[in-house]
Amino acid sequence: MRRRNIGGPSGPSAGLLSLGAMPFGSLVDEATSFAILDRFREAGGNLIDTANNYAFWIPGCTGDESETVVGRWMESRGVRDEMLISTKAGARPTVPGTGLETAEGLSDAVIRSAAQDSLRRLRTDRIDVYWTHIEDRSVPLEETLGTLDALVRHGQVRLLGSSNQPAWRMEQARATSRSHGWTPYTCVQQRYSYLQPRFDVAFPESGHVHVTAELLDYVRNEPDLTLTTYSTLLSGAYTRADKPLSAAYEHPGTPARLAAVREVAAEVGATPNQVVLAWLLGGDPQPLPVVGVSSVAQLDEVLGGLDLKLEPELRTRLDRAGGPPPQDA
Repeated sequence: MRRRNIGGPSGPSAGLLSLGAMPFGSLVDEATSFAILDRFREAGGNLIDTANNYAFWIPGCTGDESETVVGRWMESRGVRDEMLISTKAGARPTVPGTGLETAEGLSDAVIRSAAQDSLRRLRTDRIDVYWTHIEDRSVPLEETLGTLDALVRHGQVRLLGSSNQPAWRMEQARATSRSHGWTPYTCVQQRYSYLQPRFDVAFPESGHVHVTAELLDYVRNEPDLTLTTYSTLLSGAYTRADKPLSAAYEHPGTPARLAAVREVAAEVGATPNQVVLAWLLGGDPQPLPVVGVSSVAQLDEVLGGLDLKLEPELRTRLDRAGGPPPQDA
């Protein structure tokens, strides 16, 4: 797998694809999770994306499951130094049976405690990319950012990332860190795929924030900032009739773009998922897709998308399908 530096030119070298570990230990059992992780490593992948709340919404789960499985796998294989671990804090519910309305937030005490808990579950002494998972405007930015900087200075965290907040808030945070001489956010993670949603309809997945044209422009002009993207394959909606799209995608552009991606896939002898990944990886700025799978076969399909190159004519056809995206209409 080809690699790129993340978090700036001097940042660690990561594979072009990040493996999303959200279902590990909950929807995907440990044996299957280990097999997927083994195949990912074999293919040259090294960036694993998890969080301290995956997957609390599954009945019987607490949010410990994903980090715990990833930690057990790294320890059992002796591969910690080969891998880059990306995990998050801030969105873990504090009351069992609730959702983000009781999220732990981003206070000094919460971040310090959450980091230690993640290190314990992951069976490691460091986190390569540590994310604030949500916005928390109830806590001063200086408190959150100062605590994150302390984790970096103490060697427990290498890079800092921000997920699910608007571009202006990201720049505000980076400016605040720069003014104090603190480690800034150098990674940003948002929802993004080929199909574009309406921006006047909320996602059913609470807390999801989609990439905007403003964010793309911002990342394009910040050399030290890496964009990673989740929900890249929309949980199988490009290929599976049993995975319907949410109301946010109910607009005239969606059928046209679905038709275009399927037509291009047929022409180049690839799957729609592989075309979507190739479209993402050919973007400017180039995002680093986070892809979750539930089987080795699904991972193998995804890996096939890394070798697919879209000719300019095909990319233009995909870009123009369905007219301008809803946010620009």
